[in-house]
Amino acid sequence: MSATTTVNVKIPTPLRNFSQGRDLVPANGATVREVIDDLEKSCRGIRERVCEADGKIRSYVRVFVNDEDIRFLKAAETPVKAGDTVTILPAIAGGR
Repeated sequence: MSATTTVNVKIPTPLRNFSQGRDLVPANGATVREVIDDLEKSCRGIRERVCEADGKIRSYVRVFVNDEDIRFLKAAETPVKAGDTVTILPAIAGGR
């Protein structure tokens, strides 16, 4: 099992009501899944906005580790290391 590390999670504006308005929140984990699970402790309700019930990242949410889309890595099992930045980006619909 990988060692747990602390990363910074960038919270987008539409989800900041879960993070008490903070745009950057520290979280611990060895993988993106573990980071999101840990993030839930300080940002109650955010996990269900980001993940399906089975833990997969929702299709309309993009997650990046240091600007790399985890869809092209190992999805929620993408490993993270200390100092990494995990960015959550939900799709925004609209326009004409």
